[in-house]
Amino acid sequence: MDITNSVALVTGANRGLGKAYTDALLAAGAAKVYAGVRDPASVTITDKRLAPLKLDVTKEDDVNAAAQACSDVNLLINNAGIMLGSPMLSESSEAAFRSEMEVNVFGMLRMVRAFAPVLASNGGGAIANMLSVVSWFVFPFNATYCASKHAALALTEGVRLQLKAQGTLVVGVYAGFIDTDMAAGFDGAKTSPQQVAERTLAGIRDGQNHVHADDRSEEIWQTMRTDPEQLHTRMQQAWDDRGAPRKART
Repeated sequence: MDITNSVALVTGANRGLGKAYTDALLAAGAAKVYAGVRDPASVTITDKRLAPLKLDVTKEDDVNAAAQACSDVNLLINNAGIMLGSPMLSESSEAAFRSEMEVNVFGMLRMVRAFAPVLASNGGGAIANMLSVVSWFVFPFNATYCASKHAALALTEGVRLQLKAQGTLVVGVYAGFIDTDMAAGFDGAKTSPQQVAERTLAGIRDGQNHVHADDRSEEIWQTMRTDPEQLHTRMQQAWDDRGAPRKART
């Protein structure tokens, strides 16, 4: 798909990776970019092609209204997401899990269901779903988030199968920690949001089903293919090295 002259909608677009996506789309020559956010006033308009859009992906009325208002969209980037840093057996894990599923999975599903007919009417277009390397394995310290990304991967694969006939490209995007507020508490190496956005757009142009947006995603993918047990062992060791007691930490 050609990004030039496309009409795109990005969810969670006011900061971090979402803003990197809107900037990259504008730089690539998109004709219009809808910046989907809960508060349109939070979007700084730097280009007349940028259009703030009130959109909370957890609210079906917002999503349906967006689909009606943005009938010209041919590229949807599902970027909105939350990570609450909950191990699976923490006291707050059920609440965290429900919140992460509501945004990361059901929010994505709402957007895809609402915009699939819009994309069909505009020639098929493309959907890019922001996933994660933890779509493939579980990092124990944010296990509920990992589970939501596993589900988002399954959602992406299911949507790809159903929308092939209408000519819609469905792209899964994978990255490790990205240098945004979401990963602020992580001290290790992080990928710039600009790189993730640029590699995503390159993948869309090339018609790729899967985009590995950084070195970490390439490394994990290769490990999952060749020695998945090694990765499980590393995660177990990471948990044990944190001094986790017999009962799950909160």
